[in-house]
Amino acid sequence: MMACKALVIGFLGIANEVTAISSTVSGFCFRRAFFTTRRASSFSAAARMTTQKHPRALFLNPENQHAVDEARRRHYRASSTALHSSSSSSPNPSSLSFSSKEDYLAHLKRIGQLPAGFKCGTSWISFTPVEANFPSRMNVTLIALDEPTDKFAIAFTKNAFPGAPIRVGRERLKETHLQAIVVNNKISNVCPGGEGDGGVGDAEEVCQAVARRLGLPSGKLVLPSSTGVIGWRLPRQAIIDAVPRVLETMQAASVVPAAAGILTTDRYPKVRAATVAGGKIVGIAKGAGMIEPNLATMLVYLLTDLALPRDVLRAWLPEVVGGSFNCISVDSDQSTSDTVALVSSGKVAVSESDYPAIKASLTSLAQRLAEDIVRNGEGTNHVIELHVSNAPSVEVARALGRHVINSPLLKCAIAGNDPNVGRLAAAVGSYVGNQGLTEGLRLERCRLLMGGQVVFKGGAFELDPEKEALLVEHMKDAQLDPGPLTMDSGSHVTFPAHEKNVKVEVDLGEQAGKGVGLTLYGSDLTYAYVAENADYRS
Repeated sequence: MMACKALVIGFLGIANEVTAISSTVSGFCFRRAFFTTRRASSFSAAARMTTQKHPRALFLNPENQHAVDEARRRHYRASSTALHSSSSSSPNPSSLSFSSKEDYLAHLKRIGQLPAGFKCGTSWISFTPVEANFPSRMNVTLIALDEPTDKFAIAFTKNAFPGAPIRVGRERLKETHLQAIVVNNKISNVCPGGEGDGGVGDAEEVCQAVARRLGLPSGKLVLPSSTGVIGWRLPRQAIIDAVPRVLETMQAASVVPAAAGILTTDRYPKVRAATVAGGKIVGIAKGAGMIEPNLATMLVYLLTDLALPRDVLRAWLPEVVGGSFNCISVDSDQSTSDTVALVSSGKVAVSESDYPAIKASLTSLAQRLAEDIVRNGEGTNHVIELHVSNAPSVEVARALGRHVINSPLLKCAIAGNDPNVGRLAAAVGSYVGNQGLTEGLRLERCRLLMGGQVVFKGGAFELDPEKEALLVEHMKDAQLDPGPLTMDSGSHVTFPAHEKNVKVEVDLGEQAGKGVGLTLYGSDLTYAYVAENADYRS
């Protein structure tokens, strides 16, 4: 709870001119504090039982630790530049670090200015789900344009059980203009009981209410988004009643209130921004668990004032998503509610000669925002950066990469700072063998690297105590929550202290440097992830 109070104070300190932010963050912290309390009661007994039976079960083996610590430090100091420098496996070199929540939130304030022509606001409601008899809180967030725009593109989940907002959103793609996006967290409005329309009527009524309050001629100018518990029905009237309060908080200065308002189990808001061709692109994202493309359990809003035509935006978005949000995985579960919306107010004129620079900036921003989603994953304590190189096709690179970063054994090893590279080789071999690719992909050509160190080449492992020490230190250095592995590892993270990753490369050696390369991001698997999802609806 103290951490949540500090987070509220931090938000208020760096954005006290934004009236919406205190209520948004207090609601966000209420949920996090409640989860923390539930986790403590649910898992403390299990932790005590485990440590009583196996005193070292929750920690790295301390008996050999002292003997190799000094060697690790010595070798790592000599190799630290190589381990974390940019390379072919690092298309987005990490450079940001933060000393505190306040430092991180101040950074968001500096970069979070809204593009021209946008405003946003957020408020919260209390309600009791009809499906579960306990009180809950929900944020309602609104992003609006000063004028309707025909310059928008949207990508949605491919899950066969989509939420009502996805079904409505697909219809919105057929409309000529868009002027607002309304987002609620806590409930995803997916196939609820009630009126028999799968929640579509509730979503449309909320859009109509927003349109009336904004003075718009139709609710079809409003895109709905919902995220949270699947199967529960929206508290429609409570959301509608909250719209006037949301409008009271609308402002054109900062996107940070919206970034905070859309969160669920996220540990902190996520904002990325770029300035290009005289205009601005800003992106915010929600997503922490149920992360597996296509897309992930995420809501992403990319806002720009650059006057890019509708057909250009719609041509670019699939490419941008394919190289970013479709290259991440936290837990291999695809959501029912994924949405990526790219919207332009058209306030800044551009020429076609600006397109390459704009597209490059948009792609880079999306890649970093996708990486932020993984780093902010439920219980995440290490981010895995996997580069697949020399693959015969993008499809093989993506599928193999997902198979590797979703390996429970590999994820658990990384959580414990254990460079058990045999699990990496097993995951690669499992995919190649089960997909019938052994003729075209001969593993004797394959090289496996971790932390910049070759661990497998020419059909044999290349391991020794010195390399083991280097790899352990590499993993330790990438931890978000420092210290040994415990029941709480990853649960105390309230800001991203750094952007270091556990770097893994799978070089298939297929075409001697002429094959396809792709970088994917995944997370480790911690006790905190299990705790979060054991208590998710509470």
